[in-house]
Amino acid sequence: MATGKDRQKQLAREHYERQMQRRLEREQRNKRTAIIGSTVGVVVVVGGIVAAVAMLGGGDSATEAASTPTASAPQETASAAAQPKPYDPATGTCGYVADTAGGQVKDVGMPPAEVKLKPATKTMTLETNLGDIVVTLDNAKAPCTVNSLDHLASKNFYDRSKCHRLGNDKFPMLQCGDPKAKADGKAQGDGSGGPGYVMVEENLEGATYKRGVMAMAKTQAPGSTGSQFFLVYGDIGLTPDYTPVGTITKGLDILDKVNKAGVIGDSGDGTGAPKETVEIKDVTISGKS
Repeated sequence: MATGKDRQKQLAREHYERQMQRRLEREQRNKRTAIIGSTVGVVVVVGGIVAAVAMLGGGDSATEAASTPTASAPQETASAAAQPKPYDPATGTCGYVADTAGGQVKDVGMPPAEVKLKPATKTMTLETNLGDIVVTLDNAKAPCTVNSLDHLASKNFYDRSKCHRLGNDKFPMLQCGDPKAKADGKAQGDGSGGPGYVMVEENLEGATYKRGVMAMAKTQAPGSTGSQFFLVYGDIGLTPDYTPVGTITKGLDILDKVNKAGVIGDSGDGTGAPKETVEIKDVTISGKS
């Protein structure tokens, strides 16, 4: 018959085993890169882009790597943690929640919960060292995401960061938005950084990732979209799991130029840091009727 001491020993052993399992999972997550998914995941996206960031899911090896974000929610807390909620038309609010995956790098607080569906579109301008990249954001179909981007831009979240991951002809995207990717060269970014909160994915019905699409990176878990995004300069056959938030109206020539230069340190799936550095100097978002 088991004694009280035997039961205590058993509980202690189970507690230790859970700790070791969590540590192993954290180590495995830290080894993964997120791009669209953190592949763009943060993450991520794509990511993530498609790290975290990443972030994307897919069929071929390049896509699978991109869909592995760096910051996935710990399994032991996922069920207990608060889950983000989609836009609620009755209250006009979005349910952002704290990121429990530990990917926070640059804390700028939560976006305002109250959002507006008008104007239907907004214009996002990424001022980079290679010229401006302009995106028309679909505020009507992705209000929580656009509201988050607006918040991050107002807090200078993206300023002086680098786009940290470039794909290839099979996975044609550039992933950005990891605050760990410093423009001063002191940190390359691995797709695991984020703003300290996450949101649900939006605008997924019939979503495709064709040339000219801007989409958000995430981890493989639903409701894990953060700050990372990916810019598509070809066609990617991804499943509709990553928020298509806008359309690139200017700057595709910049992406083509960066793609032509190739990558540094191929990670084994054809992706890596772009040889042609893309530094985000400033991000502005304006309304458009």
